[in-house]
Amino acid sequence: MKLSEVLIKPVLSEKVNRLTEKQNKYTFIVNRKANKLEIKKAVEEFYGIQVKDVATLVMPSKAKQRFTKAGLLSGRKPAKKKAIVKVADGETIDLYSNI
Repeated sequence: MKLSEVLIKPVLSEKVNRLTEKQNKYTFIVNRKANKLEIKKAVEEFYGIQVKDVATLVMPSKAKQRFTKAGLLSGRKPAKKKAIVKVADGETIDLYSNI
């Protein structure tokens, strides 16, 4: 798998901001087929930092329903994989520079 296909997008939320401030950890949504070594290489290459640790978790798919004129529509949101990356002390990732 190419390293450009591993990282999909960073997660920006209040919970992730607290993790970043207190424990120097960043969260990304990654490709479901990517493993920890590929995630580590991709983050180090794209952001130019040293990664200490990578933790991954798979978020299961969710059932969703909505009411329309045609009636009740049912479907599923796809499952996704998250990676929590711990960065070496003294290093940071500027996620807000591209917004």
